[in-house]
Amino acid sequence: MRKTVPTYELYGEKTGERPDFWLHCETIPSRSSLYHWEIGLHRHESFFQILYIASGSGDAVFGNAVNMIEPPMVITVPPALSHGFRFSRDIDGFVFTILASHLKTTPGERSRLGAWLAVPHLIRLDGGEDAAYIAATLTRLAREWETSRGNRADLLDAYLTAALTLTARLDETSDDRDDSSQSENERRVQRFQALLQQHLRSHWPAAAYARELGLSQTHLNRITRAVAGLSAHEMISRKLVGEAKRELVFTRANVQEISFRLGFADPAYFSRFFLRQTGVTPRAWRLAERDRLGA
Repeated sequence: MRKTVPTYELYGEKTGERPDFWLHCETIPSRSSLYHWEIGLHRHESFFQILYIASGSGDAVFGNAVNMIEPPMVITVPPALSHGFRFSRDIDGFVFTILASHLKTTPGERSRLGAWLAVPHLIRLDGGEDAAYIAATLTRLAREWETSRGNRADLLDAYLTAALTLTARLDETSDDRDDSSQSENERRVQRFQALLQQHLRSHWPAAAYARELGLSQTHLNRITRAVAGLSAHEMISRKLVGEAKRELVFTRANVQEISFRLGFADPAYFSRFFLRQTGVTPRAWRLAERDRLGA
């Protein structure tokens, strides 16, 4: 393993040699065989990685920690983490490299899933319905990535979200950290987030979400601040800004089209809202972010 830790987009590719824009997939042997089955310590500043190990063996190195690979296994690697791998020659599986800003939950976000995504994990798929589903879904994700059939992007998103969410749940269950350990406040915030996903484009005010949850707005704000560190209104605004950023980076729609997609009747008001939340206009943010990502 190298003493210095270079930053790559994909291992061995300097920044600027772009992979597919938000998702890249390849078999593990296709790249590791080029480096004698050893991937030296490196990091990806903007990318999250998932490795599905179907067979073979080896070690996963996170900083100074060495972890044994025991297939079938899923390995997750958050952005900016120094990591490397040593593989046996019979290794088989896939590695998925995902632009972290495309994930529906940001690694490090103040939530259970955000916290889980922020640290590396090695999760054995020891059997059971969920483990089999994760393996099958990651295999389908790899196959779909190779195609150019209709609605490809929607399927890639669906497979990725399902596999990642189930993997996190499987890992928590194996550590005896299932839903029974959640506080009532955490469950209420999760219900609020589900409602937020459903009604975001209808621009419900915080009071409407509170009524749907059977709470006063004051009580809802107290709960969201305790769990997420934000008021309900701030969570609504942050979610809207997050969806706007996804549209700005990952679609070719103009600002007016994006404002309508997000339920804003007036594109000028959308631009003022975005400027107030981020300090820059939607167009300026899009240009800067795409330039940063080399898109």
